[in-house]
Amino acid sequence: MRASVWLFDLDNTLHNATPHIFPHINRSMREYIERHLWVDSREANRIRQGYWERYGATLLGMIRHHAIDPHHFLRETHQFPDLAQMIVFEKPLLHTLRRLPGRKILFSNAPQHYTAAVLALTGLARYFDAIYTVESLRFRPKPMPAGFRALLRAEGLSARDCIMVEDSLPNLVTAKKLGMKTVWVTPGQRRSPFVDVHVNSVLQLPGRYGRL
Repeated sequence: MRASVWLFDLDNTLHNATPHIFPHINRSMREYIERHLWVDSREANRIRQGYWERYGATLLGMIRHHAIDPHHFLRETHQFPDLAQMIVFEKPLLHTLRRLPGRKILFSNAPQHYTAAVLALTGLARYFDAIYTVESLRFRPKPMPAGFRALLRAEGLSARDCIMVEDSLPNLVTAKKLGMKTVWVTPGQRRSPFVDVHVNSVLQLPGRYGRL
């Protein structure tokens, strides 16, 4: 078997962002939209959610339709006064990553400063050979194919040698269409032709590796 290259998402793949981190980001984005577009909270939430559903990232909609500075948007919406207390992380996952054969690359839509902080707090940083955030891909977030292709070019990789591990199905659809193997990290039982392996947690990956 050709050596695999693992592409890991961060939020809700390597740690659970749903209880504390995502609500904080959503609130910060809503408040940012309120301030900069002069709308009320209900309209700001509609805009935030609408862009996320349409583009896969609220940031992209704000760039395309409102010409905001992406660096400013990311800095303002990803401030965490007590991030260490907000992270929900399973420490055995460190051992799981160590067991998986092949290179490991982090591929996240999150900004660099937030990604670095999460990796440092969890101890995950040492397990990744390269880290790609939304800035390093010139604000072409997943599921845009352009971001995937930029990463593959930068690393000199073929899509067929890669395994994408993600909680977001639209991102896995792009990965599969490009020729990657795909792992969907989700507690649900939904199935998709764009998913090769389904796991409830990354902790299950070593046991499913043979199916990839």
